[in-house]
Amino acid sequence: MTTADIYPGDLEEVPMKLVKYWFQRYDLFSRFDEGVWIDEEGWYSVTPEAIAKDTAERCKCDIIIDAFCGVGGNSIQFAKTCNKVIAIDINKQRLDCAKHNAEIYGVADKIEFIHGDFMELIPQLKADAVFLSPPWGGPEYADCEVFDLETMIPMNGLHLYNETRKITENIAYFLPRHCDPDLIGKLDPAHIVEIEQNYLSSALKSITAYFGKLAVASANLPDTE
Repeated sequence: MTTADIYPGDLEEVPMKLVKYWFQRYDLFSRFDEGVWIDEEGWYSVTPEAIAKDTAERCKCDIIIDAFCGVGGNSIQFAKTCNKVIAIDINKQRLDCAKHNAEIYGVADKIEFIHGDFMELIPQLKADAVFLSPPWGGPEYADCEVFDLETMIPMNGLHLYNETRKITENIAYFLPRHCDPDLIGKLDPAHIVEIEQNYLSSALKSITAYFGKLAVASANLPDTE
């Protein structure tokens, strides 16, 4: 891990293209000043903490998989509402950031960190719920008028969903705010999907599509007690 790749604190250490994200650092991690690690992709892909907390409450269960954990923003919050979190990332440096950040928040002991490709690991995984926050294609995703989850997510967002259902029907799918709602509906046309708009400081930041028992507010996943 080198400071050339990780930007742990001062503005002077952050490349110009990441400065706007640095000014939002406390929205991303409220404990940022305690030494949080974020790599370049992490700055523009981590879920803001308030949104991650809300998602974690919705996904409260025994075991949850964070399929693309990145630098750990969601995994940390899941560890506060679930008995166990399985945090997966294909990028070893990013996974190291997630471990480090989970230690800062005091929840590392509730998270199993796996370095690997979620798509390849699916046959080996078991859980009550899965959180999907796949790559959106970098900051450029915001430049398109409508985000197409089928063509703009590297592994094909429809294929990702279908493969994830081999683990569980209880899926939370984190997507750009301008994602095509018709395609979200086509993910599982036979069942209810609940689409939640995620706001931060009165601005719409993203949406989360909930499937299975997560889509019904009164339904409960296996108790965390």
